[in-house]
Amino acid sequence: MSVALVTGSCGLIGSESVRYLAKLGFVVVGIDNDMRKFFFGEDASTNWVRHELKQIDEYEHHSIDIRDKRDVERVFAEYGSDINLVIHTAAQPSHDWAASDVITDFTINANGTLNLLEATRKNCPDAVFIFTSTNKVYGDLPNDLPLNELETRWEIDTSHPYHERGIDESMSIDQSKHSLFGASKAAADLLTQEYGRYFGMKTGTFRGGCLTGPAHSGAKLHGFLSYLVKVILTGEEYTIFGYKGKQVRDNIHSGDLVRAFHRFYEDPGVGEVYNIGGGRYSNVSVLEAINLAEEITGKKARFTVSEENRSGDHIWYISDISKFMNRYAGWGITHDITDIITAIAEETERRLSAR
Repeated sequence: MSVALVTGSCGLIGSESVRYLAKLGFVVVGIDNDMRKFFFGEDASTNWVRHELKQIDEYEHHSIDIRDKRDVERVFAEYGSDINLVIHTAAQPSHDWAASDVITDFTINANGTLNLLEATRKNCPDAVFIFTSTNKVYGDLPNDLPLNELETRWEIDTSHPYHERGIDESMSIDQSKHSLFGASKAAADLLTQEYGRYFGMKTGTFRGGCLTGPAHSGAKLHGFLSYLVKVILTGEEYTIFGYKGKQVRDNIHSGDLVRAFHRFYEDPGVGEVYNIGGGRYSNVSVLEAINLAEEITGKKARFTVSEENRSGDHIWYISDISKFMNRYAGWGITHDITDIITAIAEETERRLSAR
């Protein structure tokens, strides 16, 4: 029996992983206790995803908290060496929320990851362990790059080496302001690398840009594109925080990311680190996203621009994904930003009409 264990299984990347792996014939063990509802309120609950996943015969759900070492150990011991793959997506994902409850943020993101790594080492040491990290581990160092203000976005100067492909893995994670969320994820990021290098485990750390897709339960504090589309469709007001709305993010569709996870599983490394995102293929500023969403939905956005930016936020971040693409020939981005917003709009309209 081939078992894949997915944490945060009802979230965006977790649920995409469940569906993908079940089609490949894995028994998929999901861990998710809907902490997203606790973080962001009822509208962000992932219960609707859990109900859909339970219709998959190959899926087995465990509603446990990754901070609970005994419960984590119990689930891993139940499946033991049959676990071939661990995809860890569970997290407190918002740097704004992290500052409101630092202990909860750190114990979920850092201690929870440690519990999972240790359970993997003890029960299924040959399993591939994939950790969904974040570009926030680089702190605000990207803001020191030479950036030029254009009509609808900030853009890095054409003379800089990062202009062609984006920010690569050589950027330092030191001497910068990360946000408390970035610090807790950096701790988990380093732990995952260390379990690979020290214990020889097959670990892959994926430092994501904006991870997005139609299964996202977007909220004000997390899930940029999903939340933006939702407020446009419902006629609510959207708030842009700082940088005149010209801040740029790359966006990767959840399906493209999970395909990358699968490629790593097929040919894993030890303690590997990859920047992953939409790269130069799929990126957008907030203003550009609003314009695209208006075109796609046929509705006018209501928004205000706050002069105050989020602490530690990036002005411009595009991932250089060439390291992964060079290592895993044939993998690439299949959804651009228009595809992504269209898919989100269609799914959001479906869910709103079903209420």
